[in-house]
Amino acid sequence: MLTTMLVPVGIAYAEASGVPGVYGLYATIVPLLVYAVFGPSRILVLGPDSALAAPILAVVISIAPGDPARAIAVASMMAVVSGMFCICMGLLRLGFITELLSKPIRYGYMNGIAIAVLISQLPKLFAVSIDEAGPLRDLLSLGAAIADGKANWYSFAVGAGSLALILFLKRFEKVPGILIAVILATLSVSVLHLDSLGVKVLGKIPQGLPSFVLPWASGADLVKIVLGGCAVALVAFADTSVLSRSFAARFKSRVDPSQEMVGLGAANLAAGFFQGFPISSSSSRTPVAEAAGAKTQLTGVVGALAVATLLLAAPNLMRYLPNSTLAAVVIAAAIGLFEFADLRRIYRIQQWEFWLSIVCFAGVAVFGAIPGIGIAIAIAVIEFLWDGWRPHYAVLGRVEDVRGYHDIKRYPHATRIPGLVLFRWDAPLFFANAELFQERVLEAVDESPTPVRRVVVAAEPVTSVDVTSADMLRELIRILGERGIALHFAELKDPVRDKLKRFELMDLIGDERFHPTLGSAVDDHRSKSGL
Repeated sequence: MLTTMLVPVGIAYAEASGVPGVYGLYATIVPLLVYAVFGPSRILVLGPDSALAAPILAVVISIAPGDPARAIAVASMMAVVSGMFCICMGLLRLGFITELLSKPIRYGYMNGIAIAVLISQLPKLFAVSIDEAGPLRDLLSLGAAIADGKANWYSFAVGAGSLALILFLKRFEKVPGILIAVILATLSVSVLHLDSLGVKVLGKIPQGLPSFVLPWASGADLVKIVLGGCAVALVAFADTSVLSRSFAARFKSRVDPSQEMVGLGAANLAAGFFQGFPISSSSSRTPVAEAAGAKTQLTGVVGALAVATLLLAAPNLMRYLPNSTLAAVVIAAAIGLFEFADLRRIYRIQQWEFWLSIVCFAGVAVFGAIPGIGIAIAIAVIEFLWDGWRPHYAVLGRVEDVRGYHDIKRYPHATRIPGLVLFRWDAPLFFANAELFQERVLEAVDESPTPVRRVVVAAEPVTSVDVTSADMLRELIRILGERGIALHFAELKDPVRDKLKRFELMDLIGDERFHPTLGSAVDDHRSKSGL
């Protein structure tokens, strides 16, 4: 059952990536065998993926437009770069790196990829040739070509019919919709001789297995290939990691993300050396394997051997497979990449994250897949830093009949302790927020209703300090000291105290100014102030 999907999907995604269809089969065989050895997941099925088609195509057409031999060399080199990147990250135990991309950002990027992939296949649906220049400009060029009467409506009818059939049969989990659409379209072209009416077909596929090749590209192209390979690696691992964890949960097992990165890297490296291109896991192939009863990677091995047998024994079975049907396979997959339902939920509960997602989507749609990845990563870093850059803080007071000390903005009737400012900082202290911390502490002192003798920082949320923030604390202690105010800390974690000691701040502050709890800090102030 899995093999019925591996063949047409592999060919379709290869064409969508800018390389001849047979290389999609090459990129299926060897990676499946290699992942069975190095991959930690028992069921994950790797191979060409629709989410990678747009970034691969972006690099291929910028370096090797209209040159199939050079195109596969570029794509194979990208697979090698992607594989090396994943293996290095895995060995360095950096498998968590993709978790820096929040869900709204991933949704935005994948929605952008989906629209880019969909638009890239429309010219094949109409059998129209255009100069690719980015999703929106390609759409305009396609519209102009159709208006000029260049579209082949036989090709469109075959492709649109295939797409409708695939989408309809998706409702029935055990029905191989893609295989049925491919067989019907191939028979239609062969019997009705539609290829003589301008319907473009796959043509002859070389007989035999992929051979070992060392891909290489000129120095001028290496920068694009390396950047593209790294970008593809991030997208591939993000998808693989999510899928691997979800299926591991079903089997009540655990997957090491770093080992997953090594397995994915090894599979990509093998793809690059055996005439393939970057590959990933698939949310369509893996469920098919599960539905077929797969429990181990033996399923992937059997699938790889079946594809290899096809290449050896009957490579021309798909000679009359129309390109518009291959485009329909990719378009159906691209439609599956769209995420709208959860975005509506995000808009309802956190609008600013929704708009981050829209910016990521627009970045891919307007500038293309590779710049879009860069935009997504930049936004992710800014989002990651923002909460720490401008974190929540509070001046605390005692609330009657409520245990502990609480934000006086939320409890305006809270009682302030004379001579004392209780200040809570809800973030690590680091270079980006050090000055803000100092400003807010001094602001709290100035706004105190009574002359201040002591500031106690409720430091339980402070999980780290760096050199910049340590120097800021030294300066703050000096400023407060000149005003006769002592700086104390409550509930500071031991690892953070160890850092303060290394930064030579412990002697300056003094052990007696560190308190195990906020309550003990308040009691100490009361006893020494005679309250």
